[in-house]
Amino acid sequence: MKIIPLTNESKDELLRTLAMRSTESFAKQQAAVDEIIREVRARGDEAVFEYTKKFDDIEITPDNLWVTQEEIDAAYAEIDPELLAVIRDSAANIREFHMRQRRNSWFDTKDGIFLGQRVTPIAKVGVYVPGGTAVLSSSVLMNIIPAKVAGVPEIIMVTPPQKSGGLNATSVVAAVEAGVDRIAKVGGAQAIAALAYGTKSIPRMDKIVGPGNIYVALAKKAVYGSVGIDSIAGPSEILVLADETATPKYVAADLLSQAEHDAMASAILVTTSKELAEKVSAEVDRMTQKLSRKEVIEKSLDNYGRIFVADSMEAAIDAANDIASEHLEILTKDPFDTMTYIKNAGAIFLGEYSSEPLGDYYAGPDHILPTNGTARFFSPLSVDDFIKKSSVIRYSREALAPVYKKVVKFAEAEGLTAHANSVRVRFEDEQ
Repeated sequence: MKIIPLTNESKDELLRTLAMRSTESFAKQQAAVDEIIREVRARGDEAVFEYTKKFDDIEITPDNLWVTQEEIDAAYAEIDPELLAVIRDSAANIREFHMRQRRNSWFDTKDGIFLGQRVTPIAKVGVYVPGGTAVLSSSVLMNIIPAKVAGVPEIIMVTPPQKSGGLNATSVVAAVEAGVDRIAKVGGAQAIAALAYGTKSIPRMDKIVGPGNIYVALAKKAVYGSVGIDSIAGPSEILVLADETATPKYVAADLLSQAEHDAMASAILVTTSKELAEKVSAEVDRMTQKLSRKEVIEKSLDNYGRIFVADSMEAAIDAANDIASEHLEILTKDPFDTMTYIKNAGAIFLGEYSSEPLGDYYAGPDHILPTNGTARFFSPLSVDDFIKKSSVIRYSREALAPVYKKVVKFAEAEGLTAHANSVRVRFEDEQ
C-alpha cells in the first residue's frame, strides 16, 4: 500500500479521489437507469420481465416471480444447520439492539392546550438485497429486522435471480427468519422502479431500503420523492485510526476485509507511527497473495488504498473526521478516549478485538451505513428509518383567546391575510 505523509494536500487529494465514486460521476449509467424507469412506469410487468431476461438471462413471469413455500422449504433443507443457528443468533442480536431504538408517541396537556407527537410505522417497505459476486445474506437481516421492530405491516424483498432461476438459499432463509412477507426474484434498476411505481404483479411501496450496485443506487436516487429511500449507498469503506500500540497484522487484515468487496472500495490507515505503517504495508502484501479475491483487492488498494503517517494524533483525528468513513476502527492505547474526539463515522469499532466484520455479521448494530463522506450528516439504518411522526395540536377556545392576536399579527406580517382571518373569524363575536 502507498505510504504518504499526512498533509492538507494529501488528504484533499484523497477526498477528491473518493468523491469521483459518487453517483454524479456516472452520467452514462444514469441515462440507462432513466430509460429503465420510464419503461417500467409505462409498461409495468412487461418491462420488468424483459429487463430481467436481458440482464440476468432468466425468464420471469407472474407465475414464478414470487418465492413459493416449496422453495422456502427447499432452502431450509439445503442450508447448513450450523449456519442456520448462526443466522438465528445474529438475528437475535440485531433485534435486541434495534428494540432499544423504538420510539413512543407522546402527548402533553396544559391549560387547555394539547400537544404531542404520534409515531406510526411506514405501511409498505421494499428491501433490496444485492446479488452479484458476493451474496450478502447478512444484509437481509440488517434491512428487514429494523423494519419489523418498527412495526411495518408489509415488507417485500427483491433480489436478482441466480443462473438457475432461483435464489441463494441462505438469503431466502435469512429473510424468513427476519420476518419478510414476500420475496420477489427480480433485481437491478427495474426492481427499484417496480417498487417505486408499482406494476400488476409488484405493489407500490412507500419506502425502499438496501444497498446495491451503481445502477441500483442511481435508480433509488431517481425515484426519491415518489417514495422514500434510506440513502444512496456507495462503495464499502474502512478507516483504521492507530498509534504505535496497534498490532500490524490485525490492522492489515481489517483493511483487507473491506478492500475485497469491490474494486471501488477504500481502505485507509491513518497512524502516528511510521514503523506501524511500514509493517502494515508489508502484511497487506503478504496476506493479499493468499486471499480468494486477490484481483479485486489489488485494484481496490491501487486506486483507493492509502496509509497516512500523521505528525500527531490530533492531526490523525482531524483527518478521520474529514474523511467520515463508513467504518472507523480505533486501535490506540485508549480507544475510548480517542472516540470522544470523533464526530463523523458510520460505525465505530473500539480496540483490537472489535474488527469490522463483527459488525457486519453478528454484534447487532446495523451494517447499512453512510458512505462517501455522508457520515457527516447521515446515520446508520435504524428503526427511525421505518417510522413517521405526526404532530398533534389542539387548543381550546380559552387557550386560543389570549394568543390569537399574536398569530394574526404574524400572518399579516407575511402578507397572508387568509391565514390571519382563519384565526380572527373565531372571535368576531367579541369584536
